[in-house]
Amino acid sequence: MDAQGVHIETHPREGEPVFSAGRPDPCTLVLFGATGDLAERKLFPALFELARSGLLPEHFAIVAFSRSKLEDASFREHVKEGLQKFSRTQPLDEAAWKRFADTIETASGGYDDPEAFKRLAQKLQDIAKRHKTEGNQLYYMATPASTFPQIIKSLADADLLKREEQPGQKPWHRLIIEKPFGHDLESAKKLNKELGAVLDEKQIFRIDHYLGKETVQNILVFRFANAIFEPLWNRQHIDHVEITASEAIGVEGRGGFYDETGVIRDMVQNHLLQVLALCAMEPPVSFAAEDIRDEKNKVFRALRPVEGEEVAQHVVVGQYEGYQDETGVKKGSRTPTYVAMKMNIDSWRWQGVPFYLRAGKNLKKRLTEVSIHFKSVPIGLFSGGGASCQRLQPNVLTLRIQPHEGIALSFESKIPGEDVNIGGVTMDMDYAESFKKPVPEAYERLLLDCMRGNATLFARQDSVEQAWGYITPILQALETEAGGKVHTYAKGSKGPDAADALPAKNGRRWSAL
Repeated sequence: MDAQGVHIETHPREGEPVFSAGRPDPCTLVLFGATGDLAERKLFPALFELARSGLLPEHFAIVAFSRSKLEDASFREHVKEGLQKFSRTQPLDEAAWKRFADTIETASGGYDDPEAFKRLAQKLQDIAKRHKTEGNQLYYMATPASTFPQIIKSLADADLLKREEQPGQKPWHRLIIEKPFGHDLESAKKLNKELGAVLDEKQIFRIDHYLGKETVQNILVFRFANAIFEPLWNRQHIDHVEITASEAIGVEGRGGFYDETGVIRDMVQNHLLQVLALCAMEPPVSFAAEDIRDEKNKVFRALRPVEGEEVAQHVVVGQYEGYQDETGVKKGSRTPTYVAMKMNIDSWRWQGVPFYLRAGKNLKKRLTEVSIHFKSVPIGLFSGGGASCQRLQPNVLTLRIQPHEGIALSFESKIPGEDVNIGGVTMDMDYAESFKKPVPEAYERLLLDCMRGNATLFARQDSVEQAWGYITPILQALETEAGGKVHTYAKGSKGPDAADALPAKNGRRWSAL
């Protein structure tokens, strides 16, 4: 609670979870790119936390696969050093670490080396006997997207990927791929075709860590488990929706990669469109994975296309000062590090309600949130009041995704006194404080769901292609002057001033960063 806040008391209910699939089947996780930054900072800490909490399968093993030669003992020490820096529970639980370390083994070889994958197949057979993993395999490609086709081919050639012909088939084989899921619509379709040639769609888990965040998952619960909000969640009551993903850091030495990607591919096409879909989707018939993903896909299908000269009217892009001096960035690059967009959803619920998205690097603060701006009340009732009555602010519901996870609702209230003076107050729920427990890392939930075979929080082939179908014409226009100017903005600012014009055209303005 801050100076203008109102305390919210929560009463968590004890008992069994509403939705739970229990402990996963025994399995072996094969991690490609095991020596990379993602594995060190996110994946091994997440797996360790699951192991420490007793959530991993009773019979479980990890095969760390790398193109460079690895030894079990030295690699385990490398993992331990990473956990001491990046694990969310410190100091490191030594007893838990010893149990976890015993599950880690290594394998190495080129991704195009048939002999390396023959050795991997033999190792997996051996592990299945020693660790009793029953032949269930989960393959995680924490590697550059350019390596995906070769790894998939090598696994298939070694008979390590088998299509699931019927639900519940065992032993099961599943594949996790990290974004980007393609570079544009054409490449996304090509990747999906390569995946579909060897696996059924239900075996493919396209991972987007934003969907594993507790506060993103809570969007559905907040909307559909509370009767007071869903009746207002439509064009009759909502004026506009704002989704912000602001980063305080720059490209951090990854200029070459980022210059080929840019903020729209890096953030909008996946993370922010997924959050938008959760906010805009219709109630699913159940919380089953396919029912939820069906409704999300309908949102992507309803996005009003923005193409050609229209792009300059609906999209503002920018680069932070000094971006073109970053190592690996091409001089004269038009790759945006900031984007602001106005989007429309042509559906019965959302017709006429604009969705404003913005994302960028080197901005004022690190912040990801969704702001639902409700319509203003008729001013006539308070027209005879004082100056404060003339400045009534619309109600805003804010869903904070990071860093201070929670929900806030602003509303107007009478200020104590003889006159009718009105002031704004905010009810603020802090996620971790309210439930008196730490918020798990996104990868913990996502890895557990992969082992359980629960695809709810993962992108489906048709949704990926629908999202790229919307974004690709925008990217094509922005590559030329047809998409408008690439504005420059100062580091640590709110972004280019030109972005203010997007909501201002309709008498609106961005929430303060």
